[in-house]
Amino acid sequence: MLISGWSGHGAAGAYGVDVLTLADVTPSLLAALGVPGERATLPVEPARSACLLLVDGLGEHQLREHTADAPFLSSLAGDVLEVGFPATTATSIASLGTGLPAGEHGITGCAFATEGQALHALTWCSAEGTDLRETVLPEEVQPHETVLQRAAAAGLDVRVVAPAAQQRSGLTRAALRGGDFRSIHALGDLAAGVLAAPGFCYAYHGDLDLVGHVYGPGSLPWRLQLRLVDTLVAMIAEQLPPGALLAVVADHGMVSLTDAVDADADERLTDGVRLITGEARARHVHAVPGAAADVLATWREVLGNRADVRSRAEAVAAGWFGPVVADAVLGRIGDVVAAARGGAGVVRRVAEPRESQLVGHHGARDDAERLVPFLLVRGEEHG
Repeated sequence: MLISGWSGHGAAGAYGVDVLTLADVTPSLLAALGVPGERATLPVEPARSACLLLVDGLGEHQLREHTADAPFLSSLAGDVLEVGFPATTATSIASLGTGLPAGEHGITGCAFATEGQALHALTWCSAEGTDLRETVLPEEVQPHETVLQRAAAAGLDVRVVAPAAQQRSGLTRAALRGGDFRSIHALGDLAAGVLAAPGFCYAYHGDLDLVGHVYGPGSLPWRLQLRLVDTLVAMIAEQLPPGALLAVVADHGMVSLTDAVDADADERLTDGVRLITGEARARHVHAVPGAAADVLATWREVLGNRADVRSRAEAVAAGWFGPVVADAVLGRIGDVVAAARGGAGVVRRVAEPRESQLVGHHGARDDAERLVPFLLVRGEEHG
């Protein structure tokens, strides 16, 4: 096993400027596998096979603050990527799965407006819990060809190694269609599935994110889970076949919520509002016709320095969703967009009771949630 990687900035990424993002990862891996036409934004050396392991919630800041709990991961060469906005799982998986920023793939949050209602992307359900997979088709919500489809068309054996519950999920259909799905149940078969993949593989591990939400990033349960992740990656790396490449990346980091504003308890934040989507750290606020300016002014006044509150036009012009926002995606962005700062967040204790009780959150633009590691390990060639 050889530790491999690179360091330094300077390449123009998916945003067209000197920034490297999640949308650059999978095209660069396909380029390393020799797939024609893929952009090699990240300088990944040629490989015989490649697996992308997504460790949900493994932020760059958290990793560097807890190197003692992740000695193997911390020893790897690599670089730091920006995940884009919002810094949340559904959006980031879609960026990895398509090689596009949110403004183009259209998964603009963990929940976003489509066809006049809130669509929760992880469950593909309405706010009331109605399954929308056959009425709001994932293939139409995200119509672009996926990276997995491009890899399969190039003749690669393409696999998705993830929990069984994700196999027929709306998000998998939207962002990860095109691979042979291999269900896993624990760390052991996750590692085995990665090692058995002969071509291009996407693998997912979500327990670090779960523990971070419940107990907070940096808590003892979170640190112990990080140790298990570190062992998992080391175990895979030790057995990588010659010429095989393992890329480790995350979808977001995390912060602990210490200053919660409850939108359901403050009538000012719902006056003139027809729909609130997103999550505590990244809210989309859709106003009733004619009320957008008043809603923007009110949210700015109430939240003050707790959040960067912008109109849709301002957020789009600032490139929050990437350099291009497709016409079909514009309506999924709120008339008002609020990105929390520090430990603040806008919860909804009536509409979102479970989420409002969580300690760890993500979604906004603070470095602790938007920066993630990109680490490479290559199987050693013999002879």
